[in-house]
Amino acid sequence: MRTFILSAVFAGFSLFGLNAQAAEFQAGKEYVELSSPVPVAEPSKIEVVELFWYGCPHCYQFEPVINPWVEQLPDDVEFKRIPAMFGGVWNIHGQLFLTLDSMGVEHDVHDAVFDAIHNKRMKLATPDEMAAFLAGQGVDKDAFLKAYNSFGVKGRIEKAKKLGAAYQITGVPVMIVNGKYRFDLGSAGGPQRTLEVADFLIEKERAAR
Repeated sequence: MRTFILSAVFAGFSLFGLNAQAAEFQAGKEYVELSSPVPVAEPSKIEVVELFWYGCPHCYQFEPVINPWVEQLPDDVEFKRIPAMFGGVWNIHGQLFLTLDSMGVEHDVHDAVFDAIHNKRMKLATPDEMAAFLAGQGVDKDAFLKAYNSFGVKGRIEKAKKLGAAYQITGVPVMIVNGKYRFDLGSAGGPQRTLEVADFLIEKERAAR
């Protein structure tokens, strides 16, 4: 199982103020500096990426922590979610996310997909099952199935696979700042500390410009 075993981390860490103890964050400890930086899509922005899987319980638990943080990011920071592609159902759920994103409806149904998998015990492992569920969320069934099998989505799948390999990820949830720094809930010390590390590295990149 590639999800991190972090239940104790979630339960054991209180919420610190953002940027608390930022001076302690060190490469090789709270975060890793990639030996080969990965080019970002928009060089004028500081890119923050979260790699996730809809089936990952820790990704699901991270959602209510990271979402308010994303909402208050400044204009010079661009946040992206990328599905981790480790084969099997990971790829199926990744294709689901990329399809919804290509249709411009991912933001509307993202929470519902997580809820369906983790609370309603739905597998969402086939296109027809996905389409039937999403129809109840206001997503056109035929349009979804057409997009799911489209050339554009297949191209985005290959790109996601290449990015995951370039970031050298081994599990989720994991974050990348500006294609240079990788960290996760385990290395950072919990969900809130993960965002403190992100803020620290965003400021580090901003100061270097």
